[in-house]
Amino acid sequence: MDTDRFRVPASRKKVRLKDYETDATPGVKSKDEGGERLEEGIKRLRGLQEKLYAQDRWAVLLIFQAMDAAGKDSTIEHVMSGVNPQGCQVFSFKAPSAEEQDHDFLWRAHARLPERGRIGIFNRSYYEETLIVRVHEGILRGQRLPKALVTKDIWEERFEDINAFERYLARNGTLIRKFFLHVSQKEQMARFLDRLNEPEKHWKFALGDVREREHWGAYMDAYEEVLEHTSTEHAPWYVIPADHKWYMRLAVAEVIVEALESLDLAFPEVTPAKRDELAQARELLQE
Repeated sequence: MDTDRFRVPASRKKVRLKDYETDATPGVKSKDEGGERLEEGIKRLRGLQEKLYAQDRWAVLLIFQAMDAAGKDSTIEHVMSGVNPQGCQVFSFKAPSAEEQDHDFLWRAHARLPERGRIGIFNRSYYEETLIVRVHEGILRGQRLPKALVTKDIWEERFEDINAFERYLARNGTLIRKFFLHVSQKEQMARFLDRLNEPEKHWKFALGDVREREHWGAYMDAYEEVLEHTSTEHAPWYVIPADHKWYMRLAVAEVIVEALESLDLAFPEVTPAKRDELAQARELLQE
């Protein structure tokens, strides 16, 4: 699969989401083929994650953003199903607490960054501060920022802060990949109806999610701004078609595997002192 077709250029050119198909499945002939390739991708990911953990030099941060019902949870579950839980951590960012609102908008994310050797996953992230906060002006007013700082330039300023934050992370050994799971409004409606029709999915349903559909256009505009201003060489965005969940999971897995393979990961070399230690251990066990 040519994953570069999903990557948003770092050129700062205008991004139009209508140019990215939501139901495309390029590079894969069938769902069965996609399932087989996903299994193979998960195996490769498992091996790379073991080397990442053993090498203990790089950290990996994966960010997932999407409209409701796009499939963030299931994608994370399926793609990371083969990874050792010891080397992976997932954080789902909800509305900020009172303590979190008393800090800068990146504070709570900084506290949850992955350690070296581990994969950190943000299910939603600090990008919500340029998405839902932008669509619903009342949220911004409730953040108690000094009035002089809430200007027409606040979103561009937040983009600058995010870019600087991610550049800092990259310079300190964190590999960053960001995914926008691009679902159509029609498919979202179908998935909402599925949740209503299946009792075991009722727990996923929230009336507020449906009401957010009234702001679909505003969200698409906000996402386009985010993708345009914050896709960089060191922290690129990928717009992944999300109408077919099986393809979405495969595309995400292949992007992650390609990214990890670019790190030239390897198990640590065994030093002469370590070899002597292993020989002594063998002798003790044989005795």
